[in-house]
Amino acid sequence: MTRAVLGLGSNKGDRFGYLCAAVRGLSEVLLVASGVYETPPWGDPDQPPFLNAVVLVADETAEPVDWLIRARALEDAAGRVRDPARRYGPRTLDVDVITVTSPVGGPVISTDPELTLPHPRAHLRAFVLRPWLDIEPYAQLPGYGWVTDLMRTEAVAADLPGLKPCPALVLEPST
Repeated sequence: MTRAVLGLGSNKGDRFGYLCAAVRGLSEVLLVASGVYETPPWGDPDQPPFLNAVVLVADETAEPVDWLIRARALEDAAGRVRDPARRYGPRTLDVDVITVTSPVGGPVISTDPELTLPHPRAHLRAFVLRPWLDIEPYAQLPGYGWVTDLMRTEAVAADLPGLKPCPALVLEPST
């Protein structure tokens, strides 16, 4: 069985609807979903705010690349269009594979450009780390340490004031 932490984000169209559809699409492997946070755009400020969340999923037969395949399928179902000119531009749905844990419990490390694990920028992103703590308070990002410690780094701490919890928006497989 592999477990994965997936980051979900949307800032185009029905943002919450796209997050809900992703959670429904993962319902057979979903262990838990974080709270939803509204966050400023990262890397390209000329766009609307995002809704972000993190989910923990597990599957007895999934290989690490299978999580990337699922992520892309969810994005495709949401009509995601990648604009090479705006790498961090607006999107209906973004699903990032943050970490994968192997069947024996260790982290999967990959330098493959198609699936780099852990996600190469997760340690810098408050919109990933803060929701992750909702579902795994003792989470560790392989190669970077405890997520609680990463939250205190200058880059992440500077972004935290921009994160707004959205307690009325609850992600469940049935929503």
